[in-house]
Amino acid sequence: MKYLLDTHIVLWYLNGDERLPTMARTIIDNEENEVYFSLVSMWEIEIKHIAHPEIMQSSGFEVLEKCKNSNFEILPLFENHIKALHTLRRDENAPRHNDPFDRMLISQAKAENITFITHDSLIPAYNEPCILSV
Repeated sequence: MKYLLDTHIVLWYLNGDERLPTMARTIIDNEENEVYFSLVSMWEIEIKHIAHPEIMQSSGFEVLEKCKNSNFEILPLFENHIKALHTLRRDENAPRHNDPFDRMLISQAKAENITFITHDSLIPAYNEPCILSV
């Protein structure tokens, strides 16, 4: 199967963070799966690193290299990913979700028919079949 990792899942995996759910680790470590890291996540990490290097200690470029070394596939950003943004809908009563990077990652997963792995409690409110909340 193909999986796109949410940014925090990538960081938790690469840093051996105990917050990474066992299910996510099992999926990522399964050599039969194709695991993707989006350039959108690299962009997000780089912006956060520039703004708050004391919090986001690794740059987007450093994380990208670690992803390549972990045999993650790199998912570029394509026009059809941006077009898919218009198809995303959230539950009417869902809490507000203000993260444009998350929306782009969901759009990429939807457009590419890849399962998006996240631990963010706000993302399942999009009710997209591509979302796997762990």
